[in-house]
Amino acid sequence: MGAVSRVFVAQLVGLPVFGPDGESIGKIRDVVVVLRTDREPPRVLGAVVELATRRRIFVPMLRMTSIDANAVTLTTGSVNLRRFNQRPNEVLVIGQLLDARAEVVDSGRSAVLVDAAMEPSRTRDWVLSRVAIRERTGRLSRRAPIQVLRWEEIQAPGVTDLASAPQGAAQLLSVFEGMRAADVAAAMRELPAKRRYEVADSLDDERLADVFEELPEQDQKDLLAHLDEERAADVLEAMDPDDAADLLAELSEGEQARLLGLMERQESDPVRRLLAYSADTAGGLMTPEPIVLTPDAPIAEALAMVRNPDITPALASMVFVCRPPSATPTGRYLGCVHLQRLLREPPGELVASVLDTELARLPPSATLNEVTRYFAAYDLVCAPVVDDTDHLVGAVTVDDVLDHLLPTGWRESTSEEPADA
Repeated sequence: MGAVSRVFVAQLVGLPVFGPDGESIGKIRDVVVVLRTDREPPRVLGAVVELATRRRIFVPMLRMTSIDANAVTLTTGSVNLRRFNQRPNEVLVIGQLLDARAEVVDSGRSAVLVDAAMEPSRTRDWVLSRVAIRERTGRLSRRAPIQVLRWEEIQAPGVTDLASAPQGAAQLLSVFEGMRAADVAAAMRELPAKRRYEVADSLDDERLADVFEELPEQDQKDLLAHLDEERAADVLEAMDPDDAADLLAELSEGEQARLLGLMERQESDPVRRLLAYSADTAGGLMTPEPIVLTPDAPIAEALAMVRNPDITPALASMVFVCRPPSATPTGRYLGCVHLQRLLREPPGELVASVLDTELARLPPSATLNEVTRYFAAYDLVCAPVVDDTDHLVGAVTVDDVLDHLLPTGWRESTSEEPADA
């Protein structure tokens, strides 16, 4: 293998993986090792590679022809597409070893593993030869410097320790920091349950809410059950109301009532309204928080609102204009303005002057099939949901529709694929 002889695993995460002809395979997400009982360096078996579909597969070290600072190249573009399943004797360096406690042999002091380096041995096998550690000082105001030691210089945790001993998550979270919520969700699903819970406990409410929204229903329910009810309610408050409603709909009526009761009323009221609709109708699919303006608002204000990075591109594609109040259910619905139209008009003009009053509206009772046909007919990515008294109650976006059109459990990507491609 060329390019480098030693590489720290945390630096590998996110590197693109290419075939010999430059074809894109995926991205490195972790490294798999086997720990030994004789304090010899663990053998590196290979890497966990995430495909574009978010499926995670295993690529043996023998398949890698070079690793450099920018990419990993394989000896062949043919890889086994079966989902990676961790075996009992295997350990994920990023997912499990980071933040694990170890002991420095010479001093007997406790330390935390912050990274590990792998390099080829004389037999051409790759081993985890070095570890970056930070000794535990016991002082909250002082962090010890990072040291790089040979594997033999520490008393490392065993597989049993990793499966049972409490473990922090600071180093793992630093790896997750630049990743999209969907990628963090995929990574968490590959972790053992204990480690998954530790990560969830360490994430702040907003970040955990974003991750929740990208998890399959069963994983959402499992993590929600792990959290105490106060924290669970806080996370539900931070979620988009439609996603929170979808999750609560999977719980018993008693659990729903307790969690809704713990939420702030201004956060729980939209969720309660959504729960009143069937999940496969426009009312059940919609978000109750579209961009709403009164007719006397200038176009400049509308453009400022669609620039909000917290609003999805689909929801930002359309501004709805209503009489006060502007919160759903609004005053009388007057019409909408498409983003492209906003960009073509002077910022000082009023939104009332560029209204599209002809666009058909979806009633809350519209079925999933009717909503799908609506999007296909009008070439839109966002649509108004208006009740029979002319109040805007929400908006359906195309991603909400796709979530319900795709097969159950599509986020898990568990369908069988050919062994090699």
